[in-house]
Amino acid sequence: MPTRTVAVGSASGLHARPAKLFVEAAAKAPVKVFIRVGEKKPVPAKSMLSVLALGAKKGTEVTLEADGDGADEALDDLAALLAKDLDADDA
Repeated sequence: MPTRTVAVGSASGLHARPAKLFVEAAAKAPVKVFIRVGEKKPVPAKSMLSVLALGAKKGTEVTLEADGDGADEALDDLAALLAKDLDADDA
C-alpha cells in the first residue's frame, strides 16, 4: 500500500480551515485515503471529525495511505497540500 509521510505546514495545524480544505480534497480523490499520526490507527481522510480528532499541530508528521488505481498521484497531491500553510490567504 503506497504511503506518504509529511509534516503539517499550517500554522494552526489540522484545525478549522486547513482541515476543511484537506478533507474536501481527500473526498475528491479517486481512492479511499487514510491518515494517521504515529502508530495510531488510520482514520478516513474524508471524515472531518476524524481528521480533527488527530490533534495534528504545525510540524506534526502524519502518514497518508491509499490503495488502488491513482493512489500514488492522490497521495502526492494530498501530501503537497498538507505541507503548505493552508491558513495563508493565498492557499
